[in-house]
Amino acid sequence: MTIRRFLAALCVALLAVSGTARAFTDEQTDDLYDRARDAIEQSRYDRALRDLDRLIAAHTARTDAALYWKAYSLAKLGQQADALTALADLQQRFKDSRWLKDAKALEVEVRQSAGQTVSPDAQADEETKLMALRGLMTSDPERAIPIVEQMLAGTASPKVKDRALFVLSQSNSARARDVIAGVAKGAANPDLQLRAIRYLGVMGGEPNRQLLADVYRSSTDPAVKRSIIRSFMVSGDKTRLLGLAKSETNADLRGEAVQQLGVMGAHAELAELYQSETSVEVKKRILQAMFVGGSADKLLDLAKNEKDPQLRKTAVRNLGLMSASKTGDALKSIYQSDASADIRREVINALFLQGNGHVLVELARAEKDPQLKRDLVSKMSLMPKNKEVGDYLMELLK
Repeated sequence: MTIRRFLAALCVALLAVSGTARAFTDEQTDDLYDRARDAIEQSRYDRALRDLDRLIAAHTARTDAALYWKAYSLAKLGQQADALTALADLQQRFKDSRWLKDAKALEVEVRQSAGQTVSPDAQADEETKLMALRGLMTSDPERAIPIVEQMLAGTASPKVKDRALFVLSQSNSARARDVIAGVAKGAANPDLQLRAIRYLGVMGGEPNRQLLADVYRSSTDPAVKRSIIRSFMVSGDKTRLLGLAKSETNADLRGEAVQQLGVMGAHAELAELYQSETSVEVKKRILQAMFVGGSADKLLDLAKNEKDPQLRKTAVRNLGLMSASKTGDALKSIYQSDASADIRREVINALFLQGNGHVLVELARAEKDPQLKRDLVSKMSLMPKNKEVGDYLMELLK
């Protein structure tokens, strides 16, 4: 799990405990949904149901998809009556959902198996078909591609369609690319569309990147747009990412483009964006992207010269996430030169984060302000197995 997904999942859990599930952001919704889908892939249906029920209760943009996968999971657990109830709820509440076709196919399957126990490994026949399809794609792709098209258009489960789409993405055939392109444009359920977008990013090439740009312009779905932004990063399309970081009117999506530029190490582009950006929240994401991309020099400059105290603190915090050998002396310099007690406390936190006991001890020895000295000692008291810190704490006890 990435740091971003871990933090988003933590926020989701805290919101669920506090009873404020309606406060899910789009990104938190996506991460919770992805976690549920991962659980289904691992046949951990009980765990998936917990996350799916949170999405359904929160009335998110993924509620229709969550209802489908809830029914799927319940069916796998042998709870056909509850599965049919979830499917009926989906069809009644979301009459225009792109999941209706799959829901009706699943309903037929569930009704046919009513009264039987559904085993988690009930997909053995489907897996066999997919193995045969992979072999045929290798030996005779012209015969295999029409079969994949039939699978994608037919009543196979979304899981099988997903695997079939992956098989298709391994082909260099122009026809295979056209099929994936059609799915990326929305000619399937939303999950498959996101998968197709991801595969186009992995496949790379200017025609695929242009297709992604066209889908981005025509789509109103934030999840689709976020997926395309990430695919631009995977395909190395720095130019289009920079364009979105400058022109996208949605601040969350603009921030996503910024984040992906950080992953690509686009130092000059991030510095340029910071100067022109007006949203404080997006500027914070640029500072985070600078950390991800290793732009220590620019972060240091902003930590010293940024006029907005919150942004300056954010820059300091991100310096603390870098190694002590790279930014320790710079953080010490900021502490010694900045008159703001808040900034100094942020430096203390940053030094603690990087385990920089040497500088913390040095600053504590020189600090005259009693409260700041207590802050320094407090952080040092939480640092395990640091001889220099331990020796200094022993001095204070004498």
